[in-house]
Parts: sequence; structure tokens; C-alpha cells
Amino acid sequence: MKTVIGALFLATAFSTTALADAGHGAMAVGEPGDKAKATQTIRVTMKETEDGRMLFVPASFNVKKGQTVRFAIRNAGELNHEFVLDQQDKIMEHKATMEKFPEMEHDDPNAIRLAAGTSGEIVWQFTNDGTFKIACLVPGHYDAGMHGDVTVAKK
Repeated sequence: MKTVIGALFLATAFSTTALADAGHGAMAVGEPGDKAKATQTIRVTMKETEDGRMLFVPASFNVKKGQTVRFAIRNAGELNHEFVLDQQDKIMEHKATMEKFPEMEHDDPNAIRLAAGTSGEIVWQFTNDGTFKIACLVPGHYDAGMHGDVTVAKK
């Protein structure tokens, strides 16, 4: 029971932080985008390799500030994977929480969890320039190499 209460507390705290960020207009990485305004589709495959590495293919992207991108994400692996888009520090905070509560499910516009063999999408508008991260935060996957960079250039 304590574990369930702790998980609920952390999930609520995480969601509250995301909502607080949203209340200020957007997260640092941007905000959910309008699919009709997407100017680019980036196809991303999530998979494992025979030597135990876990990958996003491709693992790095270049976009422009103000651009709306549709990420078409396919899990070609045999395990569940996530695609989470955020700042490095937020990724690491979320990673630590997921390690404590691996079954935690969340419904955030900057993240998607896909079962093996399934596909999904995230539509995102990049409102700030800088370098941001993508990561799979299922415990062990980030450490096995499943992360990458999104570089947002000024217009």
C-alpha cells in the first residue's frame, strides 16, 4: 500500500510540474502542435540490437524554432519502449522516478509509450531554440543507449 501511495504522490507531483510549466505557456522544449500545421514528418524507429543496445533510428534531429513537427514513431523491437521529448534535466528527473516506479503510466503530450510492433505519433511545436533530448525511460533502456538530441535552431 505504501508503494502505491508513493507512486500516486510522485505521479501527481510530476503531472503538477508539467501543468505548472503548461500554465506558463509551454514547456521549455515547446508545446503540443497542430497536426494540420506540421511542416515536417520525422519517422523514428525504436529497437533493440543483438548485442543488447537499444536505439532510436535516427537518434538526432535538426529543426527550426517555431516549426511544428510530426514524429511518426514505430516500435520495431520486442520490448515496450517510450519516446519522451524534454530538457536534459527533466529527462533525468523522470528517469529516476521511472526507476523507482517502472510500471508508472503517464499521459503527457511530449511522451508516448508503445508496445512491441505498434506505432504512434507526437505532434510538437518547437517554441524555443536550444538542444533538447529524446529518451526511452523504461528502466535500463536509457543506459542501454536509447536517447538522442533534438537541436532547435533560431529561424
